[in-house]
Amino acid sequence: MTAERPPAATTPGVRGAKRPSFFEHLHPPSIPEAQARFRYTLGLGGLSVFFLVMTAVTGALLLFYYEPSSARANASVQLLQYHVPFGWLVRGVHFWSAQALVVTAALHLLRVALTGGFRSGRRFNWLLGLSLFVLALGLDFTGYGLRWDASIGWALLIGTNLLRLVPLAGGTLYRWLVGSAELGEATVLRLFGWHVFGLMLPALGLAVWHLFRVRRDGGIATDTAAPRLPRRELVRREILAMLLAAATLLGLTTLAGPGLAGPLEPSSLSLEAHAPWFFLAIQELLRLGNPLWFGVILPLAVVLLLAAIPYAIDRGARLGRWFPRDGRLVQVIVLGLALGIGWLTLRGALR
Repeated sequence: MTAERPPAATTPGVRGAKRPSFFEHLHPPSIPEAQARFRYTLGLGGLSVFFLVMTAVTGALLLFYYEPSSARANASVQLLQYHVPFGWLVRGVHFWSAQALVVTAALHLLRVALTGGFRSGRRFNWLLGLSLFVLALGLDFTGYGLRWDASIGWALLIGTNLLRLVPLAGGTLYRWLVGSAELGEATVLRLFGWHVFGLMLPALGLAVWHLFRVRRDGGIATDTAAPRLPRRELVRREILAMLLAAATLLGLTTLAGPGLAGPLEPSSLSLEAHAPWFFLAIQELLRLGNPLWFGVILPLAVVLLLAAIPYAIDRGARLGRWFPRDGRLVQVIVLGLALGIGWLTLRGALR
């Protein structure tokens, strides 16, 4: 007689075992017990992925109505906001997901730095995470520009003009972003191209690469001898966190939808300083002196300093705990930067 084949719901070699789901396959077979607790990860990595996916999905839906031209951009957003069924909801979720992505990605980088999570062969993944954070900032900035309303005029003018200050390549970079010698007809189309093809698609690709590296490296950073749990436990916690995050997005959209002013007129831009919240720190730095040094070189130096942490600054080896003793220098650097940026942001918001 021919032997019966095992049921489709079982795993080969383990009779009666349930096949792992797609979401479980995103994680290693087991996870460290202590480091899987919420007080260690704070759920920031999973939430960042969730907000990135929500931003991409809702952004794709907005593309059905958005018109990337200076004459029609603001009107198409008005149409989405006030006339398309549930357009306000899709736009609101898109907006708040993008804002939350910047917050959770920044906090996730801070958590990884304060726990030494970039050690033990994970240095390159730190660079991938840092690159994703920079792309998230770019996505938020270009997204603000795409609504082409009067409230983003100053930020768009100053933000693009900072590119002119880059030595040797400033003029070229400015034309790549703006499309001409000044803000105008081609700007919206260029911002749209950068937003979708120059930032979102690379961000999704880097996110997949980042997740692959996390899984290949064994998941959450920890000592190899630590007790471990089945990955299904972490998946359940992540799903719960995502459901709570989705409810929060819906609540924010309902109670405080994104603003929308009248069409932007590049010929009559307001000179009143008003940057989006995630660039308030740079706005305050620009008040201190030379725009090249405080608006270009200093922010770039901060990014390069963060990129150098696992390669040239940190020499520790301990994993899986907050504030390891052999990581004091890194902790001082990242906490100093976080407090400085937070103080500048708060100062700009209170003006």
